[in-house]
Amino acid sequence: MYNNSMKLLFLSSMMMGTILSISSNSWLGIWMGLEINLLSIIPMLTDNKNMMINEPAIKYFIIQAMASTTLLISILIIQTKYMMWWDKKNIPSMMIMSSMMMKMGAAPFHFWLPEVMSSTSWINCLVLMTWQKIAPMLIMSYCIKL
Repeated sequence: MYNNSMKLLFLSSMMMGTILSISSNSWLGIWMGLEINLLSIIPMLTDNKNMMINEPAIKYFIIQAMASTTLLISILIIQTKYMMWWDKKNIPSMMIMSSMMMKMGAAPFHFWLPEVMSSTSWINCLVLMTWQKIAPMLIMSYCIKL
């Protein structure tokens, strides 16, 4: 486990990532904030003494990487102006919403959440269920306005 100064570093970088995501004016800044948030929670989920406890961190990382890839693809679609050729202009918005729902663990993308939550500590469960959902929820509210 990490000492208190390392926990403080990870928690402060998590807060910084969320604030960056919320206050950013560009999609790239939003994505960077979400990634800072992800990279600061992963060390809190791992344990050097027991390698079996690292399994939820790996699952969490893979799911978050898939959601981030979906977010980047939808951002590229928005930025390259291919939307003019499509009949349905809300496809990138739906992709952003689905990637944010996957990051939050909201239904129907919640398949990973019970497995990760069942094998983490209570404080990590608290962080995963509260702080990690703030930025994706606000990004979803931005997409509703699109």
